[in-house]
Amino acid sequence: MYEYDVALKLLLQASAGSLLRQLTGIQITRWLNIELPQVRTRYVDLLGVSADGDLIHIELQSWNHRKMAFRMAEYALAIYRQFGRFPKQIVLYVGMSKLRMAASLSGPDPAQPDFSFRYTLIDIRDLEGAPLLASEHIEDNVLAILTRLQDRVATVRRILERIATLEEPARRTMLSQLLIISGLRRLEQTIKEEAQKMPILNSILSHQVIGPAIRQGRKEGRKEILRRQLEKRFGLVPDWVEDRLGSLSASELGEVAVRLLDVERLEELFPAK
Repeated sequence: MYEYDVALKLLLQASAGSLLRQLTGIQITRWLNIELPQVRTRYVDLLGVSADGDLIHIELQSWNHRKMAFRMAEYALAIYRQFGRFPKQIVLYVGMSKLRMAASLSGPDPAQPDFSFRYTLIDIRDLEGAPLLASEHIEDNVLAILTRLQDRVATVRRILERIATLEEPARRTMLSQLLIISGLRRLEQTIKEEAQKMPILNSILSHQVIGPAIRQGRKEGRKEILRRQLEKRFGLVPDWVEDRLGSLSASELGEVAVRLLDVERLEELFPAK
């Protein structure tokens, strides 16, 4: 998931909300970038505020997490501790395999048979892609690639035609994000073949997007994993470490993650240049 969640979060946050309205039935007015205390995985994917002031928590999941319900319950309690109210919670499943996660906890402890917890679990393939394709916002168009598709090639072609109308650098950005999340549906080759038929996109494809888009996705994913590991061991990551993380390649980030097992202080992990 870490290779895709950066692109997905950016698309969801920047979109007009067509997909989010299908998920929640409400409009998100602002997003919160919140670090939650005392949670095993400390950052939620998306936490927003509705026009009515309700908290909306959305997690993006690309594989069947055996303990997803426990994880969501921990998030709910952490959000309650910080804000004094529970959020409406949604897990948006974007993976390839069949959805098999449970959406509730019911009496896991025989001593507490009345305990129950539930959240909303949605497979994005159960959503209609037509409203997203019809949206005037390009982020919605790109997200349609993950929904239930009647004609995969026609959908890819329609999205690419819309991307081709954009000015730079938006054209390059959207094509990159489309390529990254298309990996969730194994459509990379289809996108490359269709984009090559469009001169304005083919030039980007040949020189700027293929490879860099995928490498950027991997780099951001590895950086996020490493940041979480650092926070779990050393606490809040200082600005100078953030700067060093941003300067490293994907392979260098992997090397740092290995060295993390052998150091006692951040200064040992990131020696002065």
